[in-house]
Amino acid sequence: MTEPADPASATDDPARLCEEARTLAEGGSADRAALLFERVLALGDTPYRARAALGLAVVLDDAGEVARARDADRAAIATGDPEYGPRAAYHLALTHERAGEPGGAAPAWQAVVDFGNPAYLPPAHLALARIADDEGDAEAARGHWEAVVATGDPEYAPPAAHDLAQRLLERGEPAAAQRVLTAGLRLIDRAGAPYAYARLATLLGIAYLDQAIAAFAASLGDPSAPADPEVGPLATELLARTLPLRGRGAEAGEVWRRGLSDPGVAGQVRARLRRDFGADEEDADPADLWWEPVVEQSVTDGTLPALAGEAFGALDHMYALLAVRYADDPRERRPGETHEVLGRAVDVPSDYPWGPLLHESFAERLRLAMGAPEG
Repeated sequence: MTEPADPASATDDPARLCEEARTLAEGGSADRAALLFERVLALGDTPYRARAALGLAVVLDDAGEVARARDADRAAIATGDPEYGPRAAYHLALTHERAGEPGGAAPAWQAVVDFGNPAYLPPAHLALARIADDEGDAEAARGHWEAVVATGDPEYAPPAAHDLAQRLLERGEPAAAQRVLTAGLRLIDRAGAPYAYARLATLLGIAYLDQAIAAFAASLGDPSAPADPEVGPLATELLARTLPLRGRGAEAGEVWRRGLSDPGVAGQVRARLRRDFGADEEDADPADLWWEPVVEQSVTDGTLPALAGEAFGALDHMYALLAVRYADDPRERRPGETHEVLGRAVDVPSDYPWGPLLHESFAERLRLAMGAPEG
């Protein structure tokens, strides 16, 4: 294998010098490669100046001489070369991003954009969008994200569509987000990039959810006006059950309460609210069951899991108290011990919001069983 020519013996042909330097750099002789790139730059304004400057920047950066590398990048950019100029700007931007310097990266990325080379526009616009977004410049970020999506680049357009759609959803523009996400999904090979596809598809579903929420709310109209008796109950249920999917449970409770307070639709709304409720008997009146209003209120407030947790917690505590006594010797260790344990078990629900209702129910059942007069 022939050894690369020594820098001292190389000719002043810039093309040959650049090729020699590239070979040296790939072979691990970074110092000798840098000398050759510098010799090309010393030749002045040749067609190979931009290539040599970029090569020098890469070699110096790899050697840890970042400041000198950036100077070389700027020299390449200054040539205006349509290929090596944007590549040098790209490299310069990366050195600033690696150092956590967005203020230095932004002008370099903008230089990439200004060159207009389509091969480098997608990553440059995406980087500028994220810098602008971090700085709170929503409009600038949106413009750059839209520019990335418009390129149709399969690598950079999907993440740009995702980021832009997120911001549009946050700003209450679900229809615009839906259009962006639909465009982004067309660019993804689902089999080749299933996770990227899933991210956009999930966000697209959220965009549709937000559009549905807006449509249901619009159908209900002014909260101070009566709801349409034909579609009002359905819209109330759909809106109230969809809002929690977007983390808006408190608003869902207000929607239910609004429907229940509207005389024209209250009966139908209550029936929809209670569609999953069970009854001990087909003809049982829910008003006779003390827990029905509690369950209904918890559904309205979106706190049914919490209520179920309370009920099971109370049951678990009561069971433990009684089971320990049951498992013990049938003979009481001291007078009144069994009665004491029963009393503690009965008192367990007292600390829950629904506890007093349970005690009232028991008192009424006891009164009826004993035939005591109502008083």
